[in-house]
Amino acid sequence: MGTAIAVTIIILAVLAAGLAAAGLYFYRVAIARNKKAVLERSPDLDDFGARRPDEAAEWARRQPWEYVAVKSRDGLALHGYYLEADEPSNRTVILAHGYSGEAMSNMRSLARFYREKLGYCVLMPDARGHGRSEGGYIGFGWPEREDYLEWIDYAVGRQGTDCRIVLHGVSMGGATVLMTSGERLPGQVKAVVSDCAYTSAVDILSYQLKRLYKLPAFPLVPVTSLVCRIRAGYSFYEASALRQVARAKTPILFIHGDADTFVPFGMVRRLYDECASEKELLVVPDAGHGLAYSADPEGYESAVRRFLRRHAG
Repeated sequence: MGTAIAVTIIILAVLAAGLAAAGLYFYRVAIARNKKAVLERSPDLDDFGARRPDEAAEWARRQPWEYVAVKSRDGLALHGYYLEADEPSNRTVILAHGYSGEAMSNMRSLARFYREKLGYCVLMPDARGHGRSEGGYIGFGWPEREDYLEWIDYAVGRQGTDCRIVLHGVSMGGATVLMTSGERLPGQVKAVVSDCAYTSAVDILSYQLKRLYKLPAFPLVPVTSLVCRIRAGYSFYEASALRQVARAKTPILFIHGDADTFVPFGMVRRLYDECASEKELLVVPDAGHGLAYSADPEGYESAVRRFLRRHAG
């Protein structure tokens, strides 16, 4: 009996050590700040790098961007880019980029749209753990939601209490603005636009674990979440855009390409159905992940313009 118990203990210890090692590995791959080479393996991003040339790159180089910064609630220096409207305006869009991206390289097309066609001031933060901002990990939108509260306060402080603010995010940025929508927002935030967001960190990580590694979510996602709690201070199970939109009071425009297999198209249906605030849904035919705007710029701009005219003035 004693030998059997000892063998069992040894087996359990080996299994526990293996799971811990796996959790640490997937934390480094998905959460820790580093080059996300894993994205190059994705079968769902084949078209992501093949999008048409970014015509906004030259436009962005010519603009008088101002480097700005805020301090996060946990002490990180967060950096961003600010651009005044061409004509005096009390309207500002705060743009949120995606996973492993940077504001200036990923959001300049939308920045040009908002400034040149809608007359908005533009604020483009680099998310924590990205670009010029400090931080050693990616939060999948959960800690970032509090960072965006700081950026909202910055915009209000800069433009005054009569300003009108729109949050617009793509991919992880879309999930970030949805998670932000469930917080108590100041009255200056008039609308949220979420493009190709995922429902929750657990959902997207479980999906990608199966898609990229052919592995089940259990027990790897719970173990990696525990590592994340220890290393980064948050759990995957907290990071739910679904729960946050159920609390939202700000109008939300959901956008998703129906050919998106990186963040499955079905996720937007669940988000839309769960949303408690005024809402609209734009489905862009044949658009892959992050490609809705480039696939149908006229339709995209028209939908955003109409939505903001109705809710943001």
